[in-house]
Parts: sequence; structure tokens; C-alpha cells
Amino acid sequence: MAELREILKSLEEQNAPAANQVEGVAPLEDVDLSDEYFELKATIHDRLAKVIDLSLLDDIEEYRLRREISRATETILDDNSIETIPLNARERGRLLKEIENEVIGLGPLEDLMSDSSISDILVNSYNSVYVERFGKLEKSRVRFKDDAHLMRIIEKIVSAVGRRIDEISPMVDARLADGSRVNAIIPPLALDGPSLSIRRFSVDPLTLKDLILLKTMTSTLGELLKSIVGARLNVLISGGTGSGKTTMLNVMSQFVSPAERIVTIEDSAELQLKQDHVVRLETRPPNIEGKGQITQRNLVRNCLRMRPDRIIVGEVRGAEAVDMLQAMNTGHDGSLTTVHANTPVDALMRIETMVNMAGFNLPSEYIKKYIASAVDVVIQVERLMDGSRKVVSLQEITGMEGNVITMQEIISFDQQGVDSEGKVIGHFTTHGIRPKFFDRFLRMGLPMPDLVMEESEERTR
Repeated sequence: MAELREILKSLEEQNAPAANQVEGVAPLEDVDLSDEYFELKATIHDRLAKVIDLSLLDDIEEYRLRREISRATETILDDNSIETIPLNARERGRLLKEIENEVIGLGPLEDLMSDSSISDILVNSYNSVYVERFGKLEKSRVRFKDDAHLMRIIEKIVSAVGRRIDEISPMVDARLADGSRVNAIIPPLALDGPSLSIRRFSVDPLTLKDLILLKTMTSTLGELLKSIVGARLNVLISGGTGSGKTTMLNVMSQFVSPAERIVTIEDSAELQLKQDHVVRLETRPPNIEGKGQITQRNLVRNCLRMRPDRIIVGEVRGAEAVDMLQAMNTGHDGSLTTVHANTPVDALMRIETMVNMAGFNLPSEYIKKYIASAVDVVIQVERLMDGSRKVVSLQEITGMEGNVITMQEIISFDQQGVDSEGKVIGHFTTHGIRPKFFDRFLRMGLPMPDLVMEESEERTR
């Protein structure tokens, strides 16, 4: 047992994200990334494929597998029959580690995946890789040998979740074992070679406390969100790409009672719910014959027969909006979902457009009444120019006036400018409005946050 603990400890140290270095191993920036270096890696990888049965990799513990790969690589490097390049001890150690990553990991991306400060990995082509840290993009020195090398990594990712990518199906959404979202697109659609995007998710999902510390919201707004979920209001989270919609959805889902049955529906599973009573559903693309596709609309319809207390749709983007609204209007209150939109008004317009996409020939006024009856709260999240993410507006849907859905803004973020370091300056503001849903809070015995706040206490930079 003591020996096992030592092995596990050494593995943790090897994969530590802090400096992402192993003692005696050269960091990526110190390694010669010449064509000869990548040719050597490719040669060693091909030799390993001949001496190691790659089909048995899943049945071997990782630490033993890495040890065997390292031994086999050392033997190949010492073989005079292959042309090698001069490497010092640290560079040789780095090469061994990269070969291990090629065989059992994601190759050059492993270093980036182990860096907890990276939120997005964007591979534009085999020799152009960007990362996002703290909301800012920067170019990485990581690169692949060529398009074939990048394709091999993409195929490894998508095949692990039972999907495929080829000229017939040149686009794919997938996920990694840690829940990170992956999108890949290849020629002929990608003109400059395969492209890969990875949206990373932390192993430990952010909590409400984390969002308050990051100044994404205030403590008063956080308490309001808790009561909104507790009161089983239907919530639509709106925002652009990378604005934090899924993070907000994860945080709000943490307020759902563990006694409730939750069904989640996603194109690519990425929600990280902590409750025990959760059923996770994921769509399925068509097979090579164009058959067998299961859409989000199919899953929403099916989940209504699964006795859900809460329905959480990762993102509505099509005809499934009809069934989602029907669920909200037929006893499945407390539902949560997200939508791509720039403002709360745009979010409702997009939902209306999606209903029309379902092929129903309904008058616009009828659809708007249906939306106003189904959705209670719209939360707008936004990524600001300094990379920070904010809840910029929380609005309550109050009904209809003529042919217009009426809303009242409860809390908003007022941006006043930027400081000398490019950081956004602003504060959260309440508008002196008592939400109608406070009556529901009162009936259910939920706390009603004091929405009269001092600006000085809610100021953010």
C-alpha cells in the first residue's frame, strides 16, 4: 500500500499544472522545434507502433504504460539504424515525455491541457496554435509536425466518444474525458488544413462564491439567483460565445434541491452537476448512411416521459425551442437553458425565430404570448473588453403590451470606462423595482434580497 501511494504521488507531481515541468526535463520553449525534431518524433512513433500493441493500451495502468513506452523509446534512440539529432539530457527527457503523450495522450496539446490558466485552445493549423488566458488570446509555441499529425490527434479525440470525422462528415462536436468541449473542422471546409477548438472546463466547477470573488456578480445578485432557482422560475441565460453562459448554468444548477430529479439535454455533454439524481442525455449525429440521428428536440420530447422535476437544456438553437416552451408551460417549471444573443430582447426574438423554424404556421402575436407565459427571467452575461465576464442584466418578463413582450430590468452592470491598465471600471445598479416574482418568494418562504444597494460596495474594477 505504501508503494502504491508513492506511485500515485509521483504521478501527481508529473502531471502538476503549476510550472508544467518535470525535473530534468526541458520545457517546451527550450526544445529545438525544427523539422528534424518532428521527423525524429514521427520515426520513433512509427517504431513504437510496431513493437507495442496499441490495442492493449486501455488495459494497462498509466504509470506502467508510460514506463514501458519510455524504455522502448530509449532503446529506439540508442539504435544506430535511425538518424537522430544532438540532444542534451534535458531535451532527451522532454522528447521521451512528448512521445508518451503522442501514444496515450493528445500529443503536443498535453502541455496546454495540464495548464490550469488556459481556458481555450485554438488550433488554426498545424503550425498555428493560440490559447486564451484570463480572457486574453496569445500565440503558443506548440505546433504539430504537419496536417497528418494534427488529423491523427483529432481522430483520436472524436473516436473516443463514438463519433467520426472525414470528408463526408468534415465537422464534429465532441468532448474530452474532463468534460472539455471540442469542435473540429477539416478540409474541404477548412481551406488551410484541419482546425481544432477546445473549450476547457475546470475539474472543480466554479461556485457562486467564485463568481462573486471574480466580480462576475455581487453577493446580492447571487442571493437573488438562489431564490429564483428555489422558486422554480423558468430561466433563460443569454450571451455571446465565451461569455460564460454554461458556467452560469452550472452555478445556478447547484441551487437545485438534491431531492429533485434533473434531466439534462445537450449536444455535447459539458454540464457538471453535483446532484446525485441526474439523468444526462446527449444528441447523436447521423451515421455514414445519414440515418440514426437523435436531435435535441427528440430528447426534449422523450425526457417529458421520464418524470423530471427539472429540465436543463444546455443550449437551444433550433426547433427544440418549441418543446422546451411546452415543457415550461405544462408543469415543468424551474427549467433552465441558454441561448446565443446579444441582449435580453434579442434572446426572445431568437426564441421566436426558432419556433418558426419548427414549421408551425402560427401568428407572431401567439408565439410571443407563449414565450411570455413560459419564461420568467432572462439573465444576460457578457465578456467585456478586458476579458472579464459579468452578469450585465437581469430582467423579469412581466407580460404583453399589444404585440410586444414587456420586461423590467432588476439589476444591471453600468460600465463607466477603463483604467490605465485596460481594466473595465463600473458598478452594479438596481433600478428601484420590486419584482413580481417576489410574491412567489413570499409564498414559498424564500429570502428576498434587499435590492437597494450602496454603489460604493458594489463597485468593480
